[in-house]
Amino acid sequence: MLKFSRGIDQDRAATAGGLQQIAFARGAAAAAQPSRLPTLVATAATVAVLYFARDVFLPLAIAILLTFALAPLVSRLRRVGCPRSVAVIGTVTTAFLFLSAFGVVIAMQVSEVAQNLPTYQYNIVEKVRTLKETGSESQILERIGRVIERISTEISRPEPEMRASPEPAPEAKPLLVEIFSPQRPVETLKNIINPLLGPLATTGLVIVVVIFMLFEREELRDRFIRLVGYGDLHRTTEALQDAGARVGRYLLMQLVVNITYGIPLAIGLSLLGIPNAVLWGMLAIVLRFVPYIGPVIAAALPLFLAFAAAPGWSLLVWTAALFIVLELLSNNVVEPWLYGSRTGLSPLAIIVAAIFWAWLWGPVGLVLSTPLTVCLVVLGRHVPQFEFLEILLGNEPVLDPKERLYQRLLAGDPDEATDNAEDMLEEKYLVEFYDTVAIPALLLAERDRARGALTNAQAAQIAQSANTLIANLEEIAGEEEGEEETGAEAQESDGDDDADEYDLPPGDGKSVLCVGGRSALDDVTASMLAQTLWIQGADAAHARHEVLKAGNIKALKLEGRNAVVLSVLDRDFMRHAKFTVRRLKRMAPAARVGIVLWQEDARPGTTERDQLIESLQADFMVFGMGDAVREALSDELPRSLKLAHPKIAPGYAMRRSKRADRESTVKAD
Repeated sequence: MLKFSRGIDQDRAATAGGLQQIAFARGAAAAAQPSRLPTLVATAATVAVLYFARDVFLPLAIAILLTFALAPLVSRLRRVGCPRSVAVIGTVTTAFLFLSAFGVVIAMQVSEVAQNLPTYQYNIVEKVRTLKETGSESQILERIGRVIERISTEISRPEPEMRASPEPAPEAKPLLVEIFSPQRPVETLKNIINPLLGPLATTGLVIVVVIFMLFEREELRDRFIRLVGYGDLHRTTEALQDAGARVGRYLLMQLVVNITYGIPLAIGLSLLGIPNAVLWGMLAIVLRFVPYIGPVIAAALPLFLAFAAAPGWSLLVWTAALFIVLELLSNNVVEPWLYGSRTGLSPLAIIVAAIFWAWLWGPVGLVLSTPLTVCLVVLGRHVPQFEFLEILLGNEPVLDPKERLYQRLLAGDPDEATDNAEDMLEEKYLVEFYDTVAIPALLLAERDRARGALTNAQAAQIAQSANTLIANLEEIAGEEEGEEETGAEAQESDGDDDADEYDLPPGDGKSVLCVGGRSALDDVTASMLAQTLWIQGADAAHARHEVLKAGNIKALKLEGRNAVVLSVLDRDFMRHAKFTVRRLKRMAPAARVGIVLWQEDARPGTTERDQLIESLQADFMVFGMGDAVREALSDELPRSLKLAHPKIAPGYAMRRSKRADRESTVKAD
């Protein structure tokens, strides 16, 4: 016993020393972590430069994104055997000719719509009059109109001025005469060309930059690596490949989705009789690059034209139905089919990015907001100083499943914890969820309790929420119980020799009692283990840790139990585990008594485990859910209990025999 206590004390000392080393390492890492202030200052300075120098950076941003989009096509032409110059110039020329033709068609269609707008005036007036007549029965529109008219009259009425003398007659003002002279041809040409110089110059600059970037793509990549990440070639190369793949895939897939939306829209509007249907289809292709707002704008313009083009209301209804059907097909059929267009951004981040880039660079920034934000997320993923960008903008969960579950249990929200668990249980079984998520979450709570960061009230709250979670998962446990027989037959038919970690034996005819070790958190783990054993078909029950106390342990009903399992999160329980195991084995000599010391990692080896089993005189000792179920349902016989014989002091037997001889002599006399 003394040897066992010393071993446990040494184990505790080693554990405490390890915790101190971990805490010291964390403190050193926190002290060595650089301040975020320089990063924030650099970010603010970058935003200021992008805003005030947008005339320079906007063409460069457009050129970089077009380079990302055209680079895969150039690479494919190069692999076919096409020379670099032909591949680059041919690709760029084709792309910009297509864009130019696209812009010319849109301009012609917009001009035609502007010329036809006066012809729609009569239909608009008639429909407004119809609405007014419809509302005149209740006199709502008429009353609103009178109120607005009265308010406008009061606002436009001049304030009376107090004058002591009669107002003099106003003086006659001279009439202004403006002389118009015909402009010279040079001035007329200048007035036409000046508005076009800016867009033409920007377009030419973008074309030139794209050509040179495609020509020197490898050289620019090497220079960027040498400038930014020469000390970490692997990370920098991975970041460049990630950014190029994400942006290129997004632009390509979004273009495909928009085309599959715009072409049917133009055909449908043309069949309905909407004027300039080609224009609305082409605008839909462009505007759908703007997240969330673009589809609304693309639908509003044709709906207004349907309202104005026909005297009745049927055209408006059919047009709205066409947009609804196309949106449903695009969102539920086309986009899931082309799911590679996902960007790695959260929906809220897309909206915030659209607002930010629209403020920074106007409408062009709104169109470029998503691919530019994708580049920022890639930067945050691969550069530690900008990790906050991925946390704020990315769609990946920032907490591990166990940390997320612990946070929900700590907040007293078992409903959301149940929702998250049900999402994970769509891909894994309940035993795996308990072993990889729920038990590690309780281990986090136990560590916080051991270091004093968790109060008793908070620990009780976590235990209560966890018990509610287990009760909510009872239905899923029942469904898995029904699947056990089918799953076992399928595994036998497959004949797979590789044993699955969670391939558990059936528990028919077995009776197991799971008991918490020393706290309410241990009781929760015992309940989880009992539910898992019940899924396997065993008669499983669980008891709270209070029953192990000296005055309560005799009330335990152990008759007919095949196994009694102590469920423990705290290693300190091992100091008293030997007495508990011996007492349980005396009460139920036919049952196997074992301990589950829950550990997520750093589990003891086989030798250390065997030594603990021998010192505790337990039948088994395991550290995970799968092994606990196997041992609890095992057919092995329990080991016999070794009775402790106290050591006798030297000479005690001789003195006792002499005293017995003297007593016998006295009796004889």
